[in-house]
Amino acid sequence: MTNPLAPDWLVLPADVNALDTRVWPRHFERQATGECTIAGVSVRELAAEFGTPLYVIDEDDFRARATSVRNALTSAAESIGTTAKVYYASKAFMSVEIASWINELGLNIDVASGGELAAALASGIEPARIGVHGNNKSTREIARAISAGVGAIVIDSEIEIERIAAAATAQDKIQKVRLRVNTGVHANTHDFLATAREDQKFGMSIADAPALVEKIRSHSHLKFVGLHSHIGSQIHALEGFVEAVSRLVKLHAELSKNGEVAELNLGGGFGINYKPADDAPDIYAFAEAIAVAVKVECHKQGIAVPALAFEPGRYIAGNPGITLYTVGTIKDVNVSDAGAGATRKYVSVDGGMSDNMRTALYDAEYHTVLASRSTRAEPALARVVGKHCESGDIVVSHDYLPADVAPNDLLAVAATGAYCYSLSNNYNFLTRPGVVAVRAGEARLVIRAETEADLFTRDLRYQANQERVTP
Repeated sequence: MTNPLAPDWLVLPADVNALDTRVWPRHFERQATGECTIAGVSVRELAAEFGTPLYVIDEDDFRARATSVRNALTSAAESIGTTAKVYYASKAFMSVEIASWINELGLNIDVASGGELAAALASGIEPARIGVHGNNKSTREIARAISAGVGAIVIDSEIEIERIAAAATAQDKIQKVRLRVNTGVHANTHDFLATAREDQKFGMSIADAPALVEKIRSHSHLKFVGLHSHIGSQIHALEGFVEAVSRLVKLHAELSKNGEVAELNLGGGFGINYKPADDAPDIYAFAEAIAVAVKVECHKQGIAVPALAFEPGRYIAGNPGITLYTVGTIKDVNVSDAGAGATRKYVSVDGGMSDNMRTALYDAEYHTVLASRSTRAEPALARVVGKHCESGDIVVSHDYLPADVAPNDLLAVAATGAYCYSLSNNYNFLTRPGVVAVRAGEARLVIRAETEADLFTRDLRYQANQERVTP
């Protein structure tokens, strides 16, 4: 019998032990023993050494996806007679270690705060390969970025023109800038992830762009290098990108009449597969569709194809990452008003919305499996929940787990490499998990797990009390 609580997209699995390769890291496997491994390291070993919850990154998969993105976008650009800069959107998952991988692989990096800039610089990446975003960059952040020698700063409001010009003048530097514009394209994604609609905080309208660009060009210490656009995040449909290109190229052509416009930055937002029901295009499909659209629109406008830039983040970091949890309590809940067979298994784990906020924030759907063993049990509709004092503390809203899932089992949740660590928090005074990179049978700690002592490092009363009791 079909469980009436199951959404239409959720398919009853023929085998609860099976792993869908489209959502898991490429080196995530189930062994003959039933236990899962990632890059040759067993999940039990990881849990025993580093504890749970635990973020785990398949380093070779991360590197391979970054390389594929770079190659796909640069090759597509070359096919239409131009070049492409590929920036890693660091907000997806940022650390000095991650930034160093990006640097080694020859990608540029995009930052949106002073902290992200500091991490990028600490990785050793050339400042000219850093792009700076943000709708409310402080004067201090702007001055620091210019002083560091970043490649470009994205202007998000008219006020920022004067702020950046003043900082560049004070340092007697010419700062390259881009102007972020809203195309009005309504990308097929969650409302909170749609970033090109008119009624939202990012960017300027296309109608206002010509006057703003003239204002930029009037400043001797600013160099306008092109437009920037980002239509949203976790987008599967190619049509939104194509429509955005059409509108941006028209504006690019108009701006080119009064001065050089060297680049066109089309942002990122390329979607991934979070669950087996998803069917996201691969990066080569995104790249080809965008490149063809740029070529066609430039031909219509009678202009040369500009240099392109892109900012993928989730596409690189998402699928190489998983989160491991230990099961705590389990309860079967009968939802009587939903009809016969409406029973959901609530599986509580030792983390929750403090390590994965996306489910609560975006109604995001994730996929999970029992990772520490295999089983012959039948699938049962389950909801994986955290230990926070919130009814909305949900990690996986809808999925099937084996009916015999039990306390102390290990669950693996797929595709948590993007925006999970970045959004992690200390709600209920939970400590944030560690981050481990696995490669060729070896696991190494990238970011240690927080301790309870870490929670009090900025609590002055706690520190004063400790000083009084310490002999």
